[in-house]
Amino acid sequence: MNIIWLGHSGFRIEIGAAVLLIDPWLDGNPMFPEARRAEALAGATHVLLTHGHGDHTGSALSIAKELGIPLVGSYDLVTFWQEDAGVQGIGFNKGGTVDLAGVKVTMVNACHSSSIPGQQGPVYAGGEAGFMIAGEGRVIYVSGDTDIMADMGWMGEYHRPDIGILSAGGHYTMDMARAAWAARKYFDFKVVIPCHYRTFPVLAQDAQLLIEGLPGVLVIEQQVRAGIVL
Repeated sequence: MNIIWLGHSGFRIEIGAAVLLIDPWLDGNPMFPEARRAEALAGATHVLLTHGHGDHTGSALSIAKELGIPLVGSYDLVTFWQEDAGVQGIGFNKGGTVDLAGVKVTMVNACHSSSIPGQQGPVYAGGEAGFMIAGEGRVIYVSGDTDIMADMGWMGEYHRPDIGILSAGGHYTMDMARAAWAARKYFDFKVVIPCHYRTFPVLAQDAQLLIEGLPGVLVIEQQVRAGIVL
């Protein structure tokens, strides 16, 4: 397994026979070097979307069209883009599990909002979500944009993820201290990777509070395109 940060909330996860691009906002992302685009996309099999906001879906349609691979995410958003943009898609909803080249991906709840731009303003884009990604004997929890929520209790107990990719930049999502609290209370992570930070001045610029709040847990502050082999 290899987990590669693509800046902000974007990740490339090489797991089993799948290469999953999570929330790939590459074009115009100040944290992603454009010169690494081809490398980031090489061999990708699916694009997973946690919700509709542009800092998560910004490059999704162009990637899906360029590579001929499906978008995977909220039924409402994916089926809209299947019809409107002619892309392949796998739309499902919370509690559902899809098999992506042998990797099992379950959609779970998040607490945020979800929309895409429309002519009259923001348009509903299906519910915001996170994912439990199971493969190679590991379970990765991708929180998506969220605050702490009581649902994390049963999610941690039921799915038992050992790797957490947690939104932790504050302002739009939980911050580093809140993410650390949630990780301690609801999960038994061996590895935690923060995301949704450093991109803009309003967001946290480092993960020191997360590191301090999770003694005994490996908290990894990634550099863009530096993979983590687990």
